[in-house]
Amino acid sequence: MSDRNPARIRTTLDKDLDKFTYVEEATTYLSRSYVTLGFGVLFLVLVGCLAALLLAETSHWFLLTAAVVLGGYMALNIGANDVANNMGPAVGARVLTMGSALVLAALCESAGALLAGSGVVSTISSGIVSAEQFARPQDFPLAMLAALVAAALWINLATMIGAPVSTTHAVVGAVVGAGLVAAGTVALDGLTLTAIAAGWLVSPVLGGVAAALLLAFIKTFILRRSDRLAAARRWLPAIFAAMAGTFTLYLILVGLPALRGAGALPVLGLGAVAAGLAYAISRPAVIRAARGLDDRNQSLRHLFRPPLVVAAAILSFAHGANDVANAVGPVAAIFSALGEDGVGAPDGVLLLPVLVVGALGISLGLLLFGPRLVRMVGERITRLNPIRAFCVLLATAATVLLASAAGLPISSTHTAVGAVFGVGFYREWYMNRERRARAAANPADLLARPEAGEAADIRRRMLVRRAHVLTIVSAWMVTVPASGSLAVLVWFVLSAAL
Repeated sequence: MSDRNPARIRTTLDKDLDKFTYVEEATTYLSRSYVTLGFGVLFLVLVGCLAALLLAETSHWFLLTAAVVLGGYMALNIGANDVANNMGPAVGARVLTMGSALVLAALCESAGALLAGSGVVSTISSGIVSAEQFARPQDFPLAMLAALVAAALWINLATMIGAPVSTTHAVVGAVVGAGLVAAGTVALDGLTLTAIAAGWLVSPVLGGVAAALLLAFIKTFILRRSDRLAAARRWLPAIFAAMAGTFTLYLILVGLPALRGAGALPVLGLGAVAAGLAYAISRPAVIRAARGLDDRNQSLRHLFRPPLVVAAAILSFAHGANDVANAVGPVAAIFSALGEDGVGAPDGVLLLPVLVVGALGISLGLLLFGPRLVRMVGERITRLNPIRAFCVLLATAATVLLASAAGLPISSTHTAVGAVFGVGFYREWYMNRERRARAAANPADLLARPEAGEAADIRRRMLVRRAHVLTIVSAWMVTVPASGSLAVLVWFVLSAAL
């Protein structure tokens, strides 16, 4: 015993303790996974029990209850996958913690779904597939049920592998696939599908361009000024005013139809009043926050933290308004087809009960399952600070709000990731331009710098990471055909079973 090496004994003991630590960490992770999964199952059970009680007197109570439960399951998956769009940049910029970001997103998502979610629901529930074109009336609700199952399963799989796919693409692809197999091409509304596809193509580009232009504006008028703090005190209140005015106009146009009918001048006047109040409130707040700060980029990033939180909240509201349709649009279509006007009216307008299920499901999904994809969007595509993250969120929110006002179910995932790409690619272009300018001014100095290779490596790590770009774009391309094909399979299974 005395011949044994104490150092070797300690090394062996350390290895054994490390193994126990790994087992403990794995056990904790699995336990946490089972707890979150249990809460999700409990939510669906409660939704099913309440729906069964409320629909017990209807002739199709089982099919309607199944539709509501599947709508809740779809909402859980939307919350798990799409929260990354809203809060990923804020978490990646270290402005919000994961917990505070999830709570803020849950509150704003619910508000958006309940206050402004019915417009896009109409497009999903009745604009893509026409119920009148089905040879048998019972085939239409069955097709919508197959679409719900297929879209939810695909999003669940994407969330498990960490891919921020488009829930809008999934549900539209599933509705199209189920409609084709159940009724053929005559059931599809070509004009609506063309408008949706155009929105899908335009939204990531528009989000990327808007984010890049906003970052260019901030660099030109704030970051590149000789007195950056003075420029920030001048422009940040104006940015707050523009955000408040635009959001107020959106609320009136989408969520307050009584005010919308009052005419253009009163609506624009309310938007101007909101912008003026935001300017009056934010200007002294920005001045106070700037006191004692020095004229460095780090100080400016500190000033951009409140606008970033506001932009994240607005985007969560916009996402709730646009993407709740993906969860409950097919549910509304099923209720309408079966004549249950207490939940879904024949014209596609969704009433409160099913919207509540969608809002609660999205909020619970992001609280339970959202953190993983938040890190993908917020940290792994390109490095974000508060200023860049603010540009991403505000550009995405503006694009999604515009689409929601038009009733188009665009992909908030595509728009948000497109905005992240836009910021990253703009920074690449800007840094390369600066490098070329320095090379033109003094090429010998650049060639002589010993740290040039190290600087290039730092630039490469800070900017857009191509591997994640290819992974995400590949997932986008697969989503529509995959969810459509899965809907066809589910349709045949349900037809055989029912």
